[in-house]
Amino acid sequence: MILLSFFDIGLVVLILGIGAATIAVREAFAAAIAFVVYGLLMAIAWVRLAAVDVALTEAAIGGGMTGLLMLGAAARQRFSKGNGIPTSLPTRLAAGVLCALIAAGLATAILLPPEVTPTLAPTVMENLAQTGLGNPVAGVLFVYRALDTLLEKVVLLLALLGVWSLAPDSVWGGIPGLRVYAQRNTTLTFLAQLLPPVGIVVAIYMCWVGANEPGGAFQGGTVLAAMWLLVMIAGLESVPSISQPWLRLLLVVGPVIFLAIGLAGLVWANAFLAYPSGYAKPMIVAVEAALTLSIGVALGLLAAGPPERARHQ
Repeated sequence: MILLSFFDIGLVVLILGIGAATIAVREAFAAAIAFVVYGLLMAIAWVRLAAVDVALTEAAIGGGMTGLLMLGAAARQRFSKGNGIPTSLPTRLAAGVLCALIAAGLATAILLPPEVTPTLAPTVMENLAQTGLGNPVAGVLFVYRALDTLLEKVVLLLALLGVWSLAPDSVWGGIPGLRVYAQRNTTLTFLAQLLPPVGIVVAIYMCWVGANEPGGAFQGGTVLAAMWLLVMIAGLESVPSISQPWLRLLLVVGPVIFLAIGLAGLVWANAFLAYPSGYAKPMIVAVEAALTLSIGVALGLLAAGPPERARHQ
């Protein structure tokens, strides 16, 4: 217990230190790297708080994919002409005040909690057996808040369309360059040959086990995206053009199947996104499998960025 206490204290100090460094550092690329480290430390903190689902999401999305997007943005800023328009002092002050207000609100919520913490956890656990699921997080996401989960996947597609819209009209439907990540060497090639088979198995496992244990579509999809990006960055496979029919099919297959099962609930269970008795778990697993593919492709294309060259080139 004493060692764990020292570990927790050291972890908190590291998180605060890396968080302060992320804010204080002046170079965007260094700040992005510090952000990735911060996300990984937060994942360890969530594990220590026994929130493994949150830890997996933080490591995959917060520190992993979001960090990769920030590194790509910082690299693109380096490649762009000039240093851009400097941020004005009023804008920086406004951002600082807003961050301080958010921090104060979070501190108030943590340090001054209500006497009786409102929670629906007992209700979820009482009714979880009816779904056939063993993971209460999956039960909440796909049963009690299924509409929110569906809309989150649609928002991911809208974000990708927003990235694609940054491309000039002349290269619309073309091929993302991934040039900001182009650091090819023998070590990268070796990793791109070694890791993907293992990563694909891990992604499938995380998707499959998500019904009963920590894991799920987002975590599995993020691992798939990372393996796909690794292969493309190493140059083992070319980046596909965004106009490829198979690519767009994979992007929408998850939300479409989710929506189709939701509409079928109107006939089978008299409610949208409701599941017939005894069939909830297989339907949810089918949705998660389809969403894993869609999320993996969407995150990979988000990291790749907008098209930079025409399809015929």
